[in-house]
Amino acid sequence: MLNILFCKQIIFHIIKNKRLLFFEKKKMLSGELFNASLDYKLFSERQHCKKLCHKYNNISPEKIGERNNLISKILGNVGKIFIIEQPFMCDYGYNITIGNSFCSNHNLLILDSAAVSFGENVFVGPNCGFYTSEHPLDHEVRNKGLGIAKPINIGNNVWIAANVIVLAGVTIGDNSVIGAGSVVNKDIPANCFAAGNPCKVLKKLSCVLKTDYL
Repeated sequence: MLNILFCKQIIFHIIKNKRLLFFEKKKMLSGELFNASLDYKLFSERQHCKKLCHKYNNISPEKIGERNNLISKILGNVGKIFIIEQPFMCDYGYNITIGNSFCSNHNLLILDSAAVSFGENVFVGPNCGFYTSEHPLDHEVRNKGLGIAKPINIGNNVWIAANVIVLAGVTIGDNSVIGAGSVVNKDIPANCFAAGNPCKVLKKLSCVLKTDYL
């Protein structure tokens, strides 16, 4: 059914614009404006990834080995030790890399039209989202189905608490902590505790004692 609807969209687009869209994946990965809805290759890749995510989310929780084997097929690269609690969803999968000792809680959502990289010893709380995709502010451009994607980079030893949103183009430095409920729309340097909407650096972690807990 979805393929039929997609074909109808393609036909409508050809009639209206008298051209086909090509190289949209290349544009997407290079950070240019692209149209993901009218590129059959990207459509097929998203469908394949969502099928695998659906399968992953329906594996019995105690089957850790089976779950991790499937995640290894979904993501671009994984470390030796990791756990991603169910449910988990992403768009393409191949743009996501996780380092060793990666741990994410329930309801992780990654929109990976661009690269999303996590370093080693990264903790991600429940209900977190990492969104590389952006839409133009100009409504005429936006209504053409165009968007742009910017990479997200998470360093080593980072803790991202519950209900955090990380937006396109953001880098979070090594050893930093992002407080619960934050919306991270700008880079966060290393060795910081940052929180809020928009997320701001509140203190340097080099001054935090071992007895301080968040």
